[in-house]
Amino acid sequence: MAVRSLLALAAVCGLAGAAQASPVLTIGDPAPPITAWKAFCAKNPAECQVDRSEAEVVAETPELLDLLDAVNAHVNRTVTPITDKDRWGVVDRWDYPVDGKGDCEDIQLLKRRYLAEAGIPRRAMPITVVIDEAGEGHAVLTIRTDKSDLILDNKTYAVKRWDETSYAFVKREAETPTGWGFVEELPDAPVVTAKGP
Repeated sequence: MAVRSLLALAAVCGLAGAAQASPVLTIGDPAPPITAWKAFCAKNPAECQVDRSEAEVVAETPELLDLLDAVNAHVNRTVTPITDKDRWGVVDRWDYPVDGKGDCEDIQLLKRRYLAEAGIPRRAMPITVVIDEAGEGHAVLTIRTDKSDLILDNKTYAVKRWDETSYAFVKREAETPTGWGFVEELPDAPVVTAKGP
């Protein structure tokens, strides 16, 4: 779906998003990068390069919230979740869900691509690894705003503040030597691979 259509959908939907400010996630020590992320970045370097001229946070406006709702809903509705094991026969592979199938990080990459095409700086949209309600690794997309860190997730159509999810936040893409950083809330978090669809 073209970005213009997503913007129109956002305007029509007029969906309400998170409105109150919340604590933001902060980065502590550098974290080991995910092996599948390194392979993805080797094939798609523009997806992983940090442009320091871009803003680190974006204004949390009603228009932004509408756009996030529209993109999250569209991608969740049009991409069928499937594990990398079932799809590719490997434990972890990052790629775009070009055939309409993908696991959690593939789905978040597509959301980030649409949002970047709509003008949201990639620097404000790190992929984030969490521990989900089943105790497994899972990837979400964080949108860093001036009021809160918002989470786009393939498990829900609701765009939530990070502190409104049931997840334990482990690490996310960051401006560290490794390209990843542990979030401050879990400084001793285990290294995990995002496995779930």
